[in-house]
Amino acid sequence: MINRIVAAWLFSIVLWLGSWFIISPAFAITPIELTNISYKDCPPELAEGNVTSGGSAPANCFMVTGKAKNPSGKMVYDADVYGRILDANGEPALQNRSRLGAIPELPPGISDFEIRISVPANQPTPLKLEKFKASGFAGNVSPSI
Repeated sequence: MINRIVAAWLFSIVLWLGSWFIISPAFAITPIELTNISYKDCPPELAEGNVTSGGSAPANCFMVTGKAKNPSGKMVYDADVYGRILDANGEPALQNRSRLGAIPELPPGISDFEIRISVPANQPTPLKLEKFKASGFAGNVSPSI
């Protein structure tokens, strides 16, 4: 009886340790340095129609651009971009939101990036862009189940 309990306990430990080797790539989060951050108006094809901010409020469309440095030596996928955007008065342009978008793929080295944002039309410009950073995964994070 004790041998069965010990065997079951050892099996569960081996299974648990083995699961770390299988799922560890999903935990390989790669920090991405973002530099030369600026913004510009969206091109007409992205800005036409009803651009809104969080529902029905009118908004202005902007493209945030910059350089992204991937130091990992591997392709990084789904890099979430975080930062603060303030209006001309120093007020947050995007309330309660620090994740601004994602960069789908980043090869090793330095790459250009751009993400689209919608800022409420009543926020005065020029915008101030602060504390930008990103992080992504050095492997496909799609579920395989």
